[in-house]
Amino acid sequence: MLDFGVTFQADPPVSRVVDLARVAEDTGHSHVWLWDSHVLWQEVYVVFALMAANTTRIHLGPCVTNPATRDPTVTASALATLNEVSAGRMECGIGRGDSARRVLGRPPLTLGRLERAVGVIKDLAAGREVDYDGTRIRLAWSIGHEVPVWIAAYGPRALRLAGRIGDGVILQIADPALIRWFLGWVAEGARAAGRDPGEIRVMAAAPACVTDDLASAREQVRWFPALVSNHVVDLVRRYRPEDLPRELTEYVKARDHYDYAEHGRRGAAHAGFVPDEVVDRFCVVGSVEQVRDKLAELQEAGVTQFNNYNMGEDPAEQMRIFGKELIPEFV
Repeated sequence: MLDFGVTFQADPPVSRVVDLARVAEDTGHSHVWLWDSHVLWQEVYVVFALMAANTTRIHLGPCVTNPATRDPTVTASALATLNEVSAGRMECGIGRGDSARRVLGRPPLTLGRLERAVGVIKDLAAGREVDYDGTRIRLAWSIGHEVPVWIAAYGPRALRLAGRIGDGVILQIADPALIRWFLGWVAEGARAAGRDPGEIRVMAAAPACVTDDLASAREQVRWFPALVSNHVVDLVRRYRPEDLPRELTEYVKARDHYDYAEHGRRGAAHAGFVPDEVVDRFCVVGSVEQVRDKLAELQEAGVTQFNNYNMGEDPAEQMRIFGKELIPEFV
């Protein structure tokens, strides 16, 4: 079985994003996610409350938040509150911080800080007491729903962390071969912690565009490998070249800049360095048959949820295509 999520940017008006959440639920998607970057987009927890009030089944959450622009106790409180509104449908994607940090002129956080935050969020949101920098605190009002936490990761150290403590791992890429490489590190971390790697959910998060016009589809999603390049550049600085797959790193040599004002935007000028071959590997594009085959490859590689970064020209129509032509084949 393969779950299907969908991600939106919280662009105004809020009513449009809430309407898209209803379309996602009506077309058989299991999750709706929002990018949490408070300068670039509207405040996501306000939007989640309205989504929860206007849907009945679909799970909701940030993909991803971070432990700095929001203190982990604030995130836990927001998720616990929203679990009351949604009857326990909240989940949480979290990472070290990319756009939400960089637009403030600040770097991503350390993995140690991320690991501590995950424990605080999970325990507090579920109503358990935690030691927060030497002070014992508890959300006594929490109704006790557990919040699954998905950890976004690319490098071996972050991937091992996801394997040790994550309910799921977020892999922002749709290249089956690279996903197998990523999951090797996740499995290593899981086994080191005495966990079964098979119990960790695996999300491939990437844009999809279903159309017979492949050239048009590529232009809808070319922004995404440019976005991924931000993380790849960080990896290249931290690891030896032989420690990373060439298929992940080679293309960033042609990159000359990245403009966060166009982060995740169709037609972003900074994405011009991305070749078609990388677009085809990192994204999910083409006819219904081509997309179906790619999704089957991702599932075979170990993916349990495909999360469509649905930011093209007509996100509602893309969801309807998925709901009619693709989701029934995998659930």
